[in-house]
Amino acid sequence: MPIRSICAYCGSQPGRDPAYVAAGRTLGKSIATHGLNLVYGGGTKGIMGAVASGVLSNGGKVTGIIPEFLVDMEATRHSLGQLNELIITKDMHERKHKMFERADAFVTLPGGIGTLEEIVEIMTWAQLGRHGKPMVFANIGGFWDPMLELIDHMKRQGFIHNANLVQPLVIDRVEDIVPAIVDAWGDASPSDGDKAIMDRL
Repeated sequence: MPIRSICAYCGSQPGRDPAYVAAGRTLGKSIATHGLNLVYGGGTKGIMGAVASGVLSNGGKVTGIIPEFLVDMEATRHSLGQLNELIITKDMHERKHKMFERADAFVTLPGGIGTLEEIVEIMTWAQLGRHGKPMVFANIGGFWDPMLELIDHMKRQGFIHNANLVQPLVIDRVEDIVPAIVDAWGDASPSDGDKAIMDRL
């Protein structure tokens, strides 16, 4: 099954470096120009909003998935109406499961604790053999270097036993991310675990 949609994890704030928002817009444009759909957390502010805007302004399709309690914190109801599809969930747990179900790949741009939690959960499921979907750290300006160093430390200390299953791509240039995903996984079939994960976790 080819890659059809990419899930973007990223901050609902812009961060202090303008390069982060610029990277969000560039990723969104790349997703759209490659004919793929964006699945994301539904926010219309910060880096999240930049990714969605990049997709929409280049003719792509966007699915936003957001819990009801975050609608007014991370978005405006008017801007949410511009998305191609909006799914409002009852809580964060449901949101994350729906994002997983809708996505064929995961890209993590700069963000905070919530962004970190999302990609770590996806990496955990990969380590447990529950999926084989591509995972990418968009390492803008070396943002994810401390996280990657920690993962390497965990491996060296013997806490990541299935390291072969936890091999996210680390890509510095945001323009290279979508082509790398499409080239490496475009014709790959999803793991059987992808279908089972919702029943197990």
